[in-house]
Amino acid sequence: MDKEELKQKVIDCLQTIYDPEIPVSIYELGLIYETEVMPPFNNVQIVMTLTAPGCPAAQIIPQEVEQKVKAIEGVNEVSVIVTWEPPWNRDMMSETARFELGMM
Repeated sequence: MDKEELKQKVIDCLQTIYDPEIPVSIYELGLIYETEVMPPFNNVQIVMTLTAPGCPAAQIIPQEVEQKVKAIEGVNEVSVIVTWEPPWNRDMMSETARFELGMM
């Protein structure tokens, strides 16, 4: 599997992870800032944020991301980096997320 195929599998996986308070995937919410697959060992680095620093799921979501991505066939190590820059805002949501939340 090449780098782009694996990256797509990682993105597909991220679309199955939901913020427990919002019925939309973290990917569609715009919480994933960067997804990088680094050959030759297929280590994956994910830079993400949360909706707010005091988010009740602040520990749970990054752990779920790491566990689910690490379970993808072909992925070696997974590094999840939580950042607060730039701060998340509603403009980062996809059209799909806005539609699902009735914001369109």
